[in-house]
Amino acid sequence: MTPALRGFLFAAATSLLAPLAQADILWLQRDNEHIKVLAGELNAPTALPALRDAQPVSPKDGQMALETASDHYTFAANESDSRFTALRVGDDGVLTYFQARYGRQETKAVNDLELVPTQAGGNTFQLYFKGRPVSASLVNVDTASGWHKSLKPGKDGTVTLDTPISGLYVLEVSARVNNGNVTVDGKKYEDVRYTATLSFEVTGH
Repeated sequence: MTPALRGFLFAAATSLLAPLAQADILWLQRDNEHIKVLAGELNAPTALPALRDAQPVSPKDGQMALETASDHYTFAANESDSRFTALRVGDDGVLTYFQARYGRQETKAVNDLELVPTQAGGNTFQLYFKGRPVSASLVNVDTASGWHKSLKPGKDGTVTLDTPISGLYVLEVSARVNNGNVTVDGKKYEDVRYTATLSFEVTGH
């Protein structure tokens, strides 16, 4: 990440995030000792879009190996929660930062935009942008069983999710950065968006 881009992200932390309708997403799911990165919709994955700077995020382990297939990435699972980030430069002039997390054990945000459980393993989540709590206008929830729900935050800015069904849950929030202005390869992008997902498995039902 360039110093100019870091500066933009820091400044954007003090601006508002405008909500978007449900967007294309990347999400993570565990496959034994590995994490798979998938795109599209939970029950209808698609080929991976053209992405830049695709990488697992591991503050403890540093750089991690990333294997690429036509419809997914794969990397080694962390001991606790796993994270992944990527950038898409759209032909429509939209710059999208994908931020994905698997697991709900850690109560601290690492990615720029991240849903974080208020307690380890809990069902109440706070959205953070650049380390600061913000209120998500809407959080979309999908499960592997086809169950879908949209959550609105409470007065404290958190959302709480019931998990009555076993299987994979994917929470998604998308937002546009107001007054976004980023230059990539000499081209300026004023439409800058973030799409963050949090996925985890529920067992025992």
